[in-house]
Amino acid sequence: MKRIFVIDDDPDIGNLLQEVLIRAGYAVTRAYSGTEAMLLLERLRPDLILLDLMLPGLPGEALLPKIQGIPVIVVSARADLDSKVQLLLGGAADYVTKPFETRELLARVAVALRASPALSGEVLSVSDLRLDAATHRVTAAGTEVRLTPTEFAILKLLMAAPAQVLTKSQILDRISPDTPDCTEGSLKMHMSNLRKKLREAGGKEYIEAVWGIGFKMVSLNP
Repeated sequence: MKRIFVIDDDPDIGNLLQEVLIRAGYAVTRAYSGTEAMLLLERLRPDLILLDLMLPGLPGEALLPKIQGIPVIVVSARADLDSKVQLLLGGAADYVTKPFETRELLARVAVALRASPALSGEVLSVSDLRLDAATHRVTAAGTEVRLTPTEFAILKLLMAAPAQVLTKSQILDRISPDTPDCTEGSLKMHMSNLRKKLREAGGKEYIEAVWGIGFKMVSLNP
């Protein structure tokens, strides 16, 4: 499943983009400032970025040159030709003006993804937990952890957004393309086995249950 970063401080636009992209079959990670986006990019490499320009902290124009090897579509209310030309020459793959038609945006996303080279894989790190998507290798405190495909898919999803609480339905929906055999009834068993394996390897809890909501990564200091 292709992952797209939505970097926009407007919650309404961000929510719209997230809903449209998820419905189209993409995984979505959100950032609300340029600074937050930089922190996320240190541990997760998406397939595409949708970037607003008017961001708190680090503005989009300053963030764009720091993004290497990932196609970026600028989504901005600025409609003047000079801004578009400057950003396209500065590394943006495309430029979409707000307000936008969702069908056109999805078409531009598909084109940008086709034009970008395939990624060899992504490496995610949370504290001393490391996941290599290319080799399907997971280590906790330096100890290799052998996971089933379903356990690996769950862990990858949680590590991609470590501060986010994911509901059971969200987890099932987002891992279904990779593990269609996982059901609501079996998710509890898969999650229990995953948490036990990580705990035995690293000597601590890595995933916590948020009562009545779902699961998230435990906030751990490196």
